[in-house]
Amino acid sequence: MPDDQSPAGAASGGAAGSGPPVLSRQELRRQSTGGGGGSRTWWYVLGGLAVVVVGVIIAVVATGGKKDDAAKVVATTTSTAPAPACPLTGAPAPGGTVPARPALGIKIGNYPGDRPSSGLNQADIVFEEPVEGAITRLLAVFQCQSAPLVGDIRSAREPDAGILSQLSNPLFVHAGGIDPVIALMEASPLIDKNLYSGGNGSAILQQSGRVAPYSTFVNTNTLWALDPSDTTPPAPIFQYSTTLPKGSVAGSGASVHIPFSSTSDVTWQWNATTGTYLRFYSGQPDTLLNGVQTAATDVVIMTVPTATGPWVENSEGGHEVDVTATGSGPVVVMRNGVAITGTWTRPALTQPATLTTATGATITLQPGNSWVELAPVGIPVTPAAAPPPPTTSTAPKTSTTKAH
Repeated sequence: MPDDQSPAGAASGGAAGSGPPVLSRQELRRQSTGGGGGSRTWWYVLGGLAVVVVGVIIAVVATGGKKDDAAKVVATTTSTAPAPACPLTGAPAPGGTVPARPALGIKIGNYPGDRPSSGLNQADIVFEEPVEGAITRLLAVFQCQSAPLVGDIRSAREPDAGILSQLSNPLFVHAGGIDPVIALMEASPLIDKNLYSGGNGSAILQQSGRVAPYSTFVNTNTLWALDPSDTTPPAPIFQYSTTLPKGSVAGSGASVHIPFSSTSDVTWQWNATTGTYLRFYSGQPDTLLNGVQTAATDVVIMTVPTATGPWVENSEGGHEVDVTATGSGPVVVMRNGVAITGTWTRPALTQPATLTTATGATITLQPGNSWVELAPVGIPVTPAAAPPPPTTSTAPKTSTTKAH
């Protein structure tokens, strides 16, 4: 059994009133007798009133003289600003306001003993990463939504630095890690919140019915409170559109299979009723602690170079997997039942990857939560199209009535 969790290594404005002054009648009269400047001001005011009157008259004439209709015409000339969108989902912000808080990355186990997980469907983005051998772990990122119970929480790993560095100095919550990994996190552009360091352990919720190391859970609001002075939301890392990219083939992305290992043999299956992809392990639904199946609006599979790193992670001698997070590689985006293939390109750790088709067009995501699968080179990523509908035979039916 892997891991591992160890407390070792326990990070403008211009001047107001810049527009023309509003003058009282007495002031207007005083200025009009004091020279040409005051007279010109008076004529500007009269001219403005004339424009308003003429506009109303035109509206009334255009609507047949009905005042109510004229009011409607005037009203249609105004426009409202679009509702703000969550930076990491592209969906409308809850309550019309993006929360004044950073991205929050939480490290979650994905060995069979870690399941069922909790809180994954409330995350804006979940990253699945290789950690050692063929084992994967999850990095759930929250910003617009919160979750009362997230877990179980596991140790930090090398790929976490590359994933989180693109998220505008996020908080990172994990349960310990080996010394070189802790040093890497502290040197990365993130705010390290090791639950085994300082006073961060007060955020731990021990889940009944679970045993260590699978029993550590957290509440997202408690974690944001660990650094209340940080009120800056992250910049987006994907582009979103409700319109499918040009050239998309309907039904081409009914499912996708990513066989990381026997313990993480992942399939995502499109559900047209819910408009989401549902997650399965070896054909069995990935059911969360609350009994709901894990689901995502978008699934982004990035094929990444990996290598066996120098750091020994556990008592069995397992070495960490290092992920090359920059450069470029193949990508498959699953959205709306469609599979879109292309290339991911990421020039630096502090920049997100761009996703483009073979023609250079940007691959957009459907607004909503997403999963990013970091599949090592050599792991086959196999999208499957929806089966064709059954054909209806037009041949005449053969009578089964016996002759008498």
